[in-house]
Amino acid sequence: MNNQHKSLEEVHQSVETDIKGSRFKKILSFFGPAYLISVGYMDPGNWATDLAGGSQFGYTLIWVLLMSNMMALVLQSLTARLGIVWGKDLAQCNRETYPKKMNFILYILAEIAIAACDLAEVLGMAIGLNLLFGLDLLWGVAISFLDTFLLLYLQRLGMRKMEMFIIGLIFMIGMCFLVEMILAQPDMASIASGFIPSIPNTAALYISIGIIGATVMPHNLYLHSALVQTRKINRDESSIRKALKYNFWDTAIALNLAFFVNAAILILAASVFHKNGMNNVAELQDAHKLLAPTLGSEWAPRLFAVALILAGQSSTVTGTLAGQIVMEGYLRLRISPALRRMLTRLLAIVPAILVIYIAGDDEVGPMLVFSQVLLSMQLAFAVIPLIHFVSDRKRMGVFAISTGLKIIAWTIAAIISFLNFQLVYEEITNWIKVFNNPWLTALLIIGGVGLFVLLLLTVLYPIIKLKKKVNMEVHPPFQDSVLETPAFNRIALALDYSSSDPLVVSYALKLAKPGTQFILIHVAESASSRMMEEDTDDYEKRHDEARMSRYIQLFKDQGFETSFEVGHKNRVKFIAKVCNYYKADLLIVGSHGHRGLKDFIYGETVNRLRHRVDIPVFIAQ
Repeated sequence: MNNQHKSLEEVHQSVETDIKGSRFKKILSFFGPAYLISVGYMDPGNWATDLAGGSQFGYTLIWVLLMSNMMALVLQSLTARLGIVWGKDLAQCNRETYPKKMNFILYILAEIAIAACDLAEVLGMAIGLNLLFGLDLLWGVAISFLDTFLLLYLQRLGMRKMEMFIIGLIFMIGMCFLVEMILAQPDMASIASGFIPSIPNTAALYISIGIIGATVMPHNLYLHSALVQTRKINRDESSIRKALKYNFWDTAIALNLAFFVNAAILILAASVFHKNGMNNVAELQDAHKLLAPTLGSEWAPRLFAVALILAGQSSTVTGTLAGQIVMEGYLRLRISPALRRMLTRLLAIVPAILVIYIAGDDEVGPMLVFSQVLLSMQLAFAVIPLIHFVSDRKRMGVFAISTGLKIIAWTIAAIISFLNFQLVYEEITNWIKVFNNPWLTALLIIGGVGLFVLLLLTVLYPIIKLKKKVNMEVHPPFQDSVLETPAFNRIALALDYSSSDPLVVSYALKLAKPGTQFILIHVAESASSRMMEEDTDDYEKRHDEARMSRYIQLFKDQGFETSFEVGHKNRVKFIAKVCNYYKADLLIVGSHGHRGLKDFIYGETVNRLRHRVDIPVFIAQ
């Protein structure tokens, strides 16, 4: 990866922050990234632990939620610092620091975590649709595939509109639980006493571990380090300090909103279930079923289901962006956002459908727990490198974190890593007992040992690596001399006979010089031409030939030697083949006369072409 590679390139520095006018507007321009992060802290995967804590121990464990929220605030603020100061996301920094093979393993773990998070969101949305409309869980999971297209639409609207959409969903979730609180009428004095730290028994300790362990989502660390780079800032020390300050405020406000939602779920369970002696409510379906009779209102379960759907929907938007970041950062691989979204969603939907179809609806709860275990496995491998990077004075300069903050960060990392590995250990031990299969036992033990060794390498390798001299240049060395480039003696034109062709021809003539040769390329797209190729003789072929003749005559009238080639299959492959055969120096293409959904249907020729040819590609639009 070269130093010029940008994280989330299509929206990199797309939000202007140098706004003239009131200081309030300038501050608001920085607000937004943390709200996309906050939805990961209130996704359906967290709800079960909140319900269990409230139903079993009343308001006692609210302080655990507050503490876990403060831990998340520290880690997310460090992530924002990395993105703003270093100018790279966490995946890119890992690629530059760790060995190639280790990076690939870290990439696989990150992808598993994203798929697991998406699985929790798919199941949450399916459960919400089932509770609200009585829709079968299998159909609910299948319907969740459609939000793929919602995300694609939001991405085309731009970063700020996507952030506004997420903030709107968070606001509606908050309103749902505010109404729930009014209906439940919780004891305010008891809520206040819940902020005093206490652990009644070992069961409360176990639930507390679950709450803390499920707090920080690993993909949020990758995502936040990239999203803060969507803000355009100056690179002087004063501007960076302001960006760090405003992003901290953004993170603090957004995570406190997430804390309100999680606390509201726990308070609801405490005031409705624990108060009435229902101490074993942990399943989402059970909570929904018991809300109406205990509160005496049909609105309570409906709002609960609506909030669940909104939580699943808002969380799913961030999963794809995180997937894009880890794929581009670790592998330098960029694929279509549509394809990326579909792959992510299919990795979540296929296991969910198979389990529900084979084992039935009763296995949805255990599947939610399983998704949290997968998330737990990855967390340490995101937190530890992050702390290494923001502590590095060679890279961070004056913005490296202080010794006090370093101690706090490593303590948080140790607590979260221990709790998450404890959860993984317990689940592996349970699987060994349940399945009692020697091959599975051996596989699980090898996997567990492998994860522990990888964790040690994650901790130790940067300490050795960062002792070496690091190049402080943000960009490659400046070239004093102008590079010599070949003249455009042979120019290839890809004509699709759309409204973009006149632009292609105009630019070609502007770039031409006496003696330039032109190669005109067209790929016929009718059904008969694809099947019969040169042997076809339909109306479209005759029309295409007539148009090509007019283009050839146009160039000859201007005094240029002109050749032409007509293909019938695989547009990208044929254009690349012609360019190679004629040894073209430049390829000019149009925007294909279609955008949006048609790009997805017909294929983005330009994007694929630039990877198939080794000559400059000029896009006329």
